[in-house]
Amino acid sequence: MIFLTGVTVLLFALAVEGRVGESTSGSFCTETKECLQYELVCAGDDYEVRHYEAVKWVTAETESHFMDIAIPRMFRKLFKYISGENAAGAKIDMTAPVIIKVDASASMWQSSVYVLSFLLPSKYQADPPKPTDTSIYFTDTQDMKVYVRSYGGWMMSVVSKSQAQSLKTSLDNVQATYETKYYYNVGYDSPMKIMNRHNEVWYIVKGEPVCPTSE
Repeated sequence: MIFLTGVTVLLFALAVEGRVGESTSGSFCTETKECLQYELVCAGDDYEVRHYEAVKWVTAETESHFMDIAIPRMFRKLFKYISGENAAGAKIDMTAPVIIKVDASASMWQSSVYVLSFLLPSKYQADPPKPTDTSIYFTDTQDMKVYVRSYGGWMMSVVSKSQAQSLKTSLDNVQATYETKYYYNVGYDSPMKIMNRHNEVWYIVKGEPVCPTSE
């Protein structure tokens, strides 16, 4: 029984490392040791389809009229958590990407709840230290396929909303089915990085994904 339990733990650890793994020179993660891994299902001019395995994040949320105001508030909370403000006093490496869950129905000038999450490193996927800030909590994204649109520059409210609308239009044009209540803004770079920034918009696939066509 003890042997089987050990094997189970080992297999779980290997699975975790398979979905949160070492960053490579060919990835978008140029500033962190580890990055969220994925399988590319298909890609075209307007978007691509990726498969992600289930993974754990540490999360904060806030209500605001503007994403540009909400992000720094949440980021500071989570950065304190990984800097040692947790029950274990552990210093936790930053990973990529950072994801922001956005209410798809909210208008540009309407107050809404934004939810920001840091990806936990492979070392802490199974048992992360408890936050000392009670407003911080853990979330899990399930095994999923996502529609992805990539863009450069800075992830500002107007730009990210425009990119989300462009992806939505592309998906509607091919009659794809996807989660319409929310989407994710996804960032891979620190504020200090100026050139070659990489951002994404994600819509979660419902049913079978529709692969894009290349012109």
